[in-house]
Amino acid sequence: MYPRSPLESIKKFHQELVAVRRDLHANPEIGFEEIRTSGIVAGALTALGVEVHRGIGKTGVVGVIKGQRTDSGKMIGLRADMDALPMSEDSVSDYCSRVPGMMHACGHDGHTTILLGTAKYLMQNRNFNGTAVLIFQPAEEGLGGAKAMVDDGLFDKFPCDAIYALHNWPGLPAGVVGINPGPMMAASDKFEITIQGRGGHGAHPYQTIDPIMVAATIVTTLQTIVSRNVHPLEAAVLSFGHINAGSPSAASVIPGQAKLVGTVRTFSDNVQQVVETRMRSLIASIAEGFGATAEFKYVRNYPATVNTALNAHFVADVATDLFGAEKVVRDMTPSMGSEDFSFMLKKVPGAYFRLGQGGAEDGRFLHNPRFDFNDDVIPVGSATFAALIERGMPLQP
Repeated sequence: MYPRSPLESIKKFHQELVAVRRDLHANPEIGFEEIRTSGIVAGALTALGVEVHRGIGKTGVVGVIKGQRTDSGKMIGLRADMDALPMSEDSVSDYCSRVPGMMHACGHDGHTTILLGTAKYLMQNRNFNGTAVLIFQPAEEGLGGAKAMVDDGLFDKFPCDAIYALHNWPGLPAGVVGINPGPMMAASDKFEITIQGRGGHGAHPYQTIDPIMVAATIVTTLQTIVSRNVHPLEAAVLSFGHINAGSPSAASVIPGQAKLVGTVRTFSDNVQQVVETRMRSLIASIAEGFGATAEFKYVRNYPATVNTALNAHFVADVATDLFGAEKVVRDMTPSMGSEDFSFMLKKVPGAYFRLGQGGAEDGRFLHNPRFDFNDDVIPVGSATFAALIERGMPLQP
């Protein structure tokens, strides 16, 4: 086991952290609007004596903690996201959301609290040789807050040698750490297809170029890309989420235009390129075959979240020393969801890991109106982060 575990020290102020988490939960703020949240974070860090930097990535906050020694020259980053989701909470708890149409349905209130717990422990002990950079990131939910921080010079100001992040996971038992030395989350891309045909009377389709037929053919044909162009041991998902054409009140009218919107999820740059290229080719040829035209827009939003193997094994080893091998999953199945921590991993080696919190058995999945972070796992997350700092920059080589 870990020779000097931070867990017991952090448990001593667990209830203090629970109070912070529940306050954040009751007062959610969405991406780039985390004014109150970032203020609470900055205030808590300042009260601990942490060096605080604000305004990186708009509402981002960075805390800098130096160890008992810094002659190693090492710098390790820890990241927590702060934003909530634009959805209503279905809860009767005394700390449920007080803001209509907003809630912490993904547990970022817990992540923020975990990193504040790490900050308090590190300031009390400073049992490391180097510099810890605590990154409180805004706007993870679809707005690219990590990219905003990187573009704002995060790693120019704080040149980290490694960076780590966690995310709670209802599908794992509470207190279990899950990781994979490779892909953890998929790239998230969005596409739009606008088909221009020629409208007319539904009783005389021969006089039209029916965009609905073109759309239907595109939908079914693009589903062959994954099965016929992607290696069976690779992974990709192509899904349509929206189709719009015509009017439900005009059953006898063939419209002139149809629009399709969807998403592509991949784990590798090569597969991502294959899917986009094949989509572009098939869409153009199908439209041409019907005598229509098709405009294709493909937007690469978040890259895949891919762990550096060395750092992933380090997380697993640290967690094993802290909690025991039975509490660590070293071959966590990747998720087709996406995560903008990927932008940070594109710049700095590191790892993204899961912190089990349970709840899936009750239907309390992420982004569910009944979701609530499990306060019992706060010390586990804080201790893991703290140990990554102490083991990654040890006082004694």
